[in-house]
Order: sequence, then structure tokens, then C-alpha cells
Amino acid sequence: MTSIGLAVVGAGYWGPNLVRNAQAVPALDLRWLCDLDAARAAAVLGRYTTVRATTSYAEVLADPAVHAVAIATPAATHFDLARAALEAGKHVLVEKPLTATRAEGEKLVELAREQDRILMCDHTFCYTPVVRRIRELVRGGEVGDIRFVDSVRINLGLVQPDVDVLWDLAPHDLSILDFVLPEDVRPVAVAAHASDPMGTGKACLAYLTVWLSSGAMAHVHVNWLSPTKIRTTVIGGSRRTIVWDDVNPAQRLAVYDRGVEVEALGPDERRQKLISYRTGDVLVPALPEQEALRNMMTEFADAITEGRAPVTDGAAGVRVLTLLEAVSRSLELGGIRVEVEA
Repeated sequence: MTSIGLAVVGAGYWGPNLVRNAQAVPALDLRWLCDLDAARAAAVLGRYTTVRATTSYAEVLADPAVHAVAIATPAATHFDLARAALEAGKHVLVEKPLTATRAEGEKLVELAREQDRILMCDHTFCYTPVVRRIRELVRGGEVGDIRFVDSVRINLGLVQPDVDVLWDLAPHDLSILDFVLPEDVRPVAVAAHASDPMGTGKACLAYLTVWLSSGAMAHVHVNWLSPTKIRTTVIGGSRRTIVWDDVNPAQRLAVYDRGVEVEALGPDERRQKLISYRTGDVLVPALPEQEALRNMMTEFADAITEGRAPVTDGAAGVRVLTLLEAVSRSLELGGIRVEVEA
């Protein structure tokens, strides 16, 4: 396969970004943009293009030159569109969340296995240079044992018609956790509190707690109503603390040699301890400026060409869905702690 024929489905908010980045990846040959609104699809492509616009998904899937489909439509449509593409023998990329339910996600993973096709979820932040470096620092041992994670993702956002703020924004943070945590550490329980102060019918701000198998805790704040944009994540470890500020291009990532030291004193059964504080240097790693979506589309192409699972495969999408469903159960039960299915 000299090039991978690609069709993008959805010309709304996210689809045009996929179109632009697909056209910049040499291994991909964008052939179709499919949307229910033909005029919108044509407007995204512009006047001078060889990419065809259509309202017919069946026409796209019937084209033997299309080897892969990238889906950027409302979450409720993901399962049916992805299933049809896999059954037609196409590789599939789906924007987050993978599907509307864990059960649907598991069905897609199994179908992709049966069809021997790539199923990938667009967990975009996992393809940023900063998150890749965080993964290296955490899994390479420089941070030490994870003691806490604190994340804030707030801005004046669009109130979504089909999902609440947790299903819209928290997948970013949950997919990042899934990507960077050590392989032997996983979420075991969640609790969520949310509100709809505007009366939109959907939760617009929420606080999410995630308990990890190591005993550490992660906390996530998501909000559509903030007039200021804040995207910060702090990962505290036994050796180093990472601070990621995504809206600060001059210092997106800082690694602090600061923390709390606990030393046991003697064999006394009361386990007396000495608490001390460590203050050391601050390292600001040099990071390349790369567009995450470009890296993500390149990973999709490479996974197809090399016949391997992508970094954020269907299984990663299902793990995030498992957490989201537990979060929704917690909300329904008044914010109590809910165990996460293994």
C-alpha cells in the first residue's frame, strides 16, 4: 500500500481539523469528506480540491480506494458508523469518546479483531510532546511513586447537546492518566459531583475524584462556564513533582525537585515518623512545538502500515468508557464512591 485512502466523516467542529491534518500526512490520501450537510462539507474543502464531498456514507464505504475512515460525529452515532466501516473492511479512527457505552466499545474492539483491522481512538492529548515527556518521566522512574494528581480543565466552552461536561472534557484527563500512569497502577474507584447552574439540562461543571490502585488519588475539575481558560495538571511523586501548564507556551512543563520526606524512627510499634521538606532545582525541559493532531494522524497511518496496535487503540478507548460509566453512576447515586470494573 503506497498510500492509505482515507475518508473523514463529519464536517462540524472537529472534522475540519482532521481534514487539514490528514492532508499534511504523506502516507494518507484524503479522498472523501462525508456530512449530512453537503454545503458545509464543500465549504470545508474549498473550491480547489480533489477531495469529494458527499452525504452518502454508503458511497464512501463502497469505494475500494478507501482503506480507512476517520469519524468526527456526535458520540451517539460513533458505534453504528464505526461498525459499518469495520464490516466493510476499513480501518477506523474515532474521536473521543469511542462510543456512547462501554458495551458498544467492547463490541467494536472485538469486531476489529475479527476483521483484522485497526481501531483507534483520538485521545488527542496523548500525542502532544508535553504528555509524551510526562509519560517518559513517570514510567522512567524520575517522578518516583505517584502520590497525587490534580488537574483543572476549565474554559468558556460549548454546551454540548448530547453529553455533559464530564463526558465532553474529562475523557482528556482520563485518557492522559491511562497513558502516563505506570502499567501496574490503574483506577479502582471514582466519585463525581456536578451541577447545572444555567438550567441547560446538562451538567456544566463537575469535580471528579479517582482512586488509584497504588493508594494515590487523582482529582479533576472540568467546567464549561469559566470566563478564563485554565489547563493545568500537577503530578506529585516521591522524587519529583511535574507541573504542566498547557496555556503557557514559554513553560508548558516544569519538573520540581521539591517534596515531603517521611522517615521512620526506630522499631517502635507506634511508628513515629520524622517529616521533612526537600527543596531543590526546577527543570524546564525543551519541548518541540508539534500539532498533536498531526502526530495522531501519523500514528494512525503508521499503525495501519506496520500492522500493529496504535498507542491509543480501541482497548484504551474502552478503559476510558469504563471510567465514564462509573462516573455517571456516581452522579446518579448522589456522588458516592463507585468501584471501577476491572
